[in-house]
Parts: sequence; structure tokens; C-alpha cells
Amino acid sequence: MTPINRNISLRGLRAFCLAAEHESFRDAAEKLFITASAVSHQIKNLEDELGQKLFERTSRALTLTEAGHSLLHDIKPLITRLDEVAARHRVSVTRSTLSISVQPFFASEVFIPKLSEFTQNHPDIDIKVDTSDESAEKHPTTVDVSIRVFRSAPAGYAADRLFPLRLIPAASPELRKKIVVDENSISGDVPLLVHDSRPTAWRQWSRSSGMAVPLDASTIRLDSMIAIARAAERGLGAALVPVQLSDAWFESGSLVPLSDHELLTRDAYYFVCRTEDADNATIQTLRKWVLQNFDD
Repeated sequence: MTPINRNISLRGLRAFCLAAEHESFRDAAEKLFITASAVSHQIKNLEDELGQKLFERTSRALTLTEAGHSLLHDIKPLITRLDEVAARHRVSVTRSTLSISVQPFFASEVFIPKLSEFTQNHPDIDIKVDTSDESAEKHPTTVDVSIRVFRSAPAGYAADRLFPLRLIPAASPELRKKIVVDENSISGDVPLLVHDSRPTAWRQWSRSSGMAVPLDASTIRLDSMIAIARAAERGLGAALVPVQLSDAWFESGSLVPLSDHELLTRDAYYFVCRTEDADNATIQTLRKWVLQNFDD
């Protein structure tokens, strides 16, 4: 076996094996993404370190010497084995992209504020967020994952129930001064903000709480929960807002609750993806993070 100096360059040995295999410095250079002169320089250093000539160089051919054949016989299995071990332990840097449909209020108040934690821990995953129509109870076919309100788990999809939709009455601090609240009623000449998809929500809250509400008051109908919350913040009326999604509004004082009674709706937020994609590693990474952060 050819004796090898312990200071011999691994790069030089790898360049030697490739040059011997292809009988060309240029072809070895293409495999190593370096110049042919760099390969020649590495092999010259290797020959100097070993004290032996490894190639016969002519203008037409590159052939191994006897010492070169001996070194190739000894070192090539080791280089191959080293490459196999490195491949097994190398962390993939392949980037992947996830498109996620998230309803606007959930996106702005809960999902986006926490998303930086996910992206910092998973820099190899690119996220595209679609804040699509929140009234459509369906999983958009153009995205990989949706986090949306459903009455029940959508049939034909893989779905995880996150938390139920609970609504609580709220108003701006200024409007609250005009509202009379006691244990039996909420009263005052105050408009009620109503979501287009939940026209009877105030009536349901009144029935479940046992408190009277001015259901004959003027109403302002809006088609998104974020619009309702913004309208309530501006003092346009009293609103039923999602409990879990409104914590920041209550903490900042932008909205104040009118009662601590919550209307537990039949709806819930779900994490949804196509059944055939449920085992996808990237989707599973997001699913695990969502369940840890948004499960009730």
C-alpha cells in the first residue's frame, strides 16, 4: 500500500481520483467546479507531498504511472466511502414553498404576528399567504393548506380542528360610555354591526346569555370579520368579535368587552390540506407548528 503523509490534502486526493477516472484535468475540473489549472496545481502538490510522479503528461494524453495506479487502487474506495457517509449526513438545503389560505382576521391578528417564529426556524420553507374570502366555507383548490372556519371537518380532506369560534360583544371605549349594561340587558341608542354570514348572531348571543339586546336598533352589515372589528374600533357600533382573535384589541384598549358571556358557535377553525398531501414533509412541519401554537 502506498504510504500517505498525514498532511495530504483531501481535495488533492479527490482531484487525483477524478483526473485518473476521466484521464483529463479539464473533465475533473468540470466535476469539481474549478479550473483545469487548479486541478493541475492540486495534483502537483499531491505528487510533491508523496514524492512520486502520479501521471505521465503529454500533449495528447494523461496516463497513470505505476505509483499512480497503486495510489488509485488504495484511495478510490476510501473517497467513495467518504462521499457516501457525507451524503447520508448532509442536511438538505432544497427550498420548498407552501401556499396557505388564511381568513383575513385570523391572518392579521394571530397568524402573521407569529409567523416570524416559523420562518426563522425553517428558513428553507418559503410561505405564500392568501387572505381569501372568509365567507366561503371551502378549502381553496389553488393552495396547499388552509386555516379557515368550517361548520365541521370538510369531507374529502385531511383536517385538524384547532379551536371553536367564540364571539363576545365589544365596542370602542368612547361608544361604551353611551351603552348601558346590567345583568339583564345591553341597551342604548347604538347601531349593531352584523356579519353578512351571521345575520342572527346577536339574537343567538341574547338567547344564550339571557340578556336583552336592542335587536330593533339600526344595523351596519359588513362582509368580513376584520371590517367589523375596524368599524367597532372607530365607534360605528357594537360588534360580536372572535374571542381568541381579539385579545390584542382588548389589551390595547382599542375595544372593550360589553359582557364576559361568550357565544359558542357551531363553527371552528381547521387546518386543512388535501388527503394525498397529508404526509408531505413540508406540510407536516407547518401542521406541527400550527397545532402547537393555535390548538385550543
